[in-house]
Amino acid sequence: MNQDLIYRVALTLIPGIGPLIAKTLHEELHSAEAIFKSKAKELEEIPGVRKALTQSIKEHKEEVLKRAEKEVSFMHQHSITPLLYTDEEYPPHLKNCDDGPYQLYYKGKCKLNKTKTIAVVGSRKCTDYGVSITHQLIKELANYNVLVVSGLAYGIDVEAHRACLDHSVETIGVLGHGLDIIYPSVHRNIASRMVERGGLITEFLSETKPDYQNFPKRNRIVAGMCDATIVVESAAKGGSLITADIAHSYGREVFAFPGRTVDKASSGCNHLIKSQKAMMVESAEDLLKAMDWEGGKKEKQIQLNLDKFSDPEQKILSLISAQNSVHIDTLSINTGLSLPQLKNHLFQLEMRGVIKNIPGNRVQLMEVVF
Repeated sequence: MNQDLIYRVALTLIPGIGPLIAKTLHEELHSAEAIFKSKAKELEEIPGVRKALTQSIKEHKEEVLKRAEKEVSFMHQHSITPLLYTDEEYPPHLKNCDDGPYQLYYKGKCKLNKTKTIAVVGSRKCTDYGVSITHQLIKELANYNVLVVSGLAYGIDVEAHRACLDHSVETIGVLGHGLDIIYPSVHRNIASRMVERGGLITEFLSETKPDYQNFPKRNRIVAGMCDATIVVESAAKGGSLITADIAHSYGREVFAFPGRTVDKASSGCNHLIKSQKAMMVESAEDLLKAMDWEGGKKEKQIQLNLDKFSDPEQKILSLISAQNSVHIDTLSINTGLSLPQLKNHLFQLEMRGVIKNIPGNRVQLMEVVF
């Protein structure tokens, strides 16, 4: 049995250890096993680690390791892939979210590092208008190699997944519970189809019930995985607005479909637009244009004399020139630069007229020759 994986699972079960502390400990000691085998004095020298935490590790060690062994066995039996936050297969945008999960559990066939990943969310109590918009949106996106993420909930979420299956668009369902169940249970059949043409992902172990407090945690993964979040339909309060707020806090683009002023089912979307937290869209074309994903454009004839730039700038420009536009998270991951370092270099390049910022936290080369 994979001992490293057992320790990784066990670490997430220690009371008082959340994603940020888990990642801090892992980076300092390089493995979950080392965390469990280190002396309390060693651990307490790590920033953010207090005596109460080391006592918690000591007190719960045997119990959580035993539970972790059971979980690893479950993963092997059900072809579940564990994804540590440092793994190449871990959703790339989540890597730059401080509260991104230390470890995820994935069952599916599509890759999670698509260059165009969007969240499509909305009300559980959706109207015919919301359903129609969702299916039309997905249909229009079918030829653009987009990965669609949602929460497999009633309403807009499941309609987004269903539309993806109908139009051969890859789709990921983020769960607020373990992979041993599907909630709501009536979505079991569609979840099964998604595993074959997309996937299911969660940070929760098996036997975790779909309790209320799990769903805001689920929503941060939905928002964090994606380049942009689209709210199709929402009342004044609802989980999709939480997802939109989280996406906004991550610096990701947020879009919303408007509704009539008298429609309570769209009041949340209208408020997002009015408060300038979301850009109004009426079609997939609006989204594609805002995100610079239209494709089919004439290739820019850009030649760069990279000798004029520093080594970090050369790495950045090589990555940008290979694509039409690049998300800053992708640049950070592929250059090895922290976000503050990267943003400083991007600012300097922008001041020199080499690159420009575009919606969706993305950058592209200016249409000039160097």
